[in-house]
Amino acid sequence: MRTVRAAVMEGPRDLALRTFAYPVVEPGAVLMRVIYSGICGTDKHTYRGETKQYAGTPHERSITYPLICGHENVGIVEATGGDIRDSEGGVLRRGERIVPAANVPCGACIACANGYPYYLCERLEDYGNSLHCGIEPGLFGGWAEYMYLLPGTPLFRVPIDLPSEVAVLAEPMSVTHGLDTARTLLASTGGVRFAETAVIVGIGPLGLCHLIKARMVGYARLVAIDRFPARLAMAKAFGASLTLPADETTEEQRIEAVIEHLGRAPDVVVDCSGVPQTFVESLHLVRAGGVVVEAGAFVDMGGVCVNPNADICAKNVSVVGIGGELATAYLPSMRLLASNLDRLPLRSVVSHRLPLEQARDAVELAQMNEAMKVVIAPNGEDD
Repeated sequence: MRTVRAAVMEGPRDLALRTFAYPVVEPGAVLMRVIYSGICGTDKHTYRGETKQYAGTPHERSITYPLICGHENVGIVEATGGDIRDSEGGVLRRGERIVPAANVPCGACIACANGYPYYLCERLEDYGNSLHCGIEPGLFGGWAEYMYLLPGTPLFRVPIDLPSEVAVLAEPMSVTHGLDTARTLLASTGGVRFAETAVIVGIGPLGLCHLIKARMVGYARLVAIDRFPARLAMAKAFGASLTLPADETTEEQRIEAVIEHLGRAPDVVVDCSGVPQTFVESLHLVRAGGVVVEAGAFVDMGGVCVNPNADICAKNVSVVGIGGELATAYLPSMRLLASNLDRLPLRSVVSHRLPLEQARDAVELAQMNEAMKVVIAPNGEDD
């Protein structure tokens, strides 16, 4: 009998290689041969046992073990349950490269019926998160040789000129839509309409994707803040004109340095650190009338003290909460990446590629200074 290997998260800090039956593909579903699967900040939280997601919403939940993580994926269509179409209506054929959406919306709730971001769906299912191994056929994450994509999953054809090691960034790049919202808000409140200044707090993969997106769409000057020197060096390579080491400076020193460098407080601050404390600093950093984008708090890590008067109202600050990626942003993000391959060192964002057998090492490495985006290559290095 044909089988599929996968790295299974059995519990906190417990990853094991397991074998699953090769699945029968139901009507409307797709079986994808995984090329690369990225390690996301959410996966790191799951690995550490920090499992409460969507806290305070109707679909608040805690992760169920065991599960196969991996929702940032690029792969090849292996089999389909009938005629399956991509996001632009084209029929997908065996052997074609795709990026699947990270979530499966129900298509019928009030959020789905009224064009809200699909991560607000009331019956949302998430690959590598809510879809665990107790649900047949179990292969619902990219840390496996093959991944099972349920009917209704949005699927995006990879542009022919986009290498797979860059296409795997499509999901985090699709989370950067807060930068577009910030631009709209600034223009509507009397601020700048282009050439904005921005500070990115936390230059992990998501923060770096925000910096890359800001650079590609015309933000004029960019500042990066992080604990790790290697990540600050990466930010500089992608156009940050000032980098600030968080462990060697105080909040007051960082605010002073940003204002001195930019000439005034920044138009936009994007918080991607994954810890709640930096949200308060982001409110302090941003200029009056500016925008704070909170894009890093996907897992409940506790609360912080905010003064609504001094931090938000008196400064007329807009706060944009980002609950996930936009399904409509995947294909434009891949096209934007493809058009900038010769301009920016995009191939360098994936710093490490490891096999399934080293999944534990990959997750540990993803939390270290020397790593940026760590991906798992379940079928070896192929395209």
